[in-house]
Amino acid sequence: MKNTIKVERARNNMTQQDLAERVNVSRQTINSIEAGKYVPSTVLSLKIAKVFLVPLEELFELEEGD
Repeated sequence: MKNTIKVERARNNMTQQDLAERVNVSRQTINSIEAGKYVPSTVLSLKIAKVFLVPLEELFELEEGD
């Protein structure tokens, strides 16, 4: 699954730590999601989308084979 969290963070001048604190996870979790090593839960995905005020589909996109 691809995501644009890093892009959205840059647009909002937000660090991984800032985002992690807003959605109540560790910075390492945000790093793993951005790197594509971890697929977040539906609840966490929705929380991240809410922080950036964007639709979920704008943040996450299925890739071939997902």
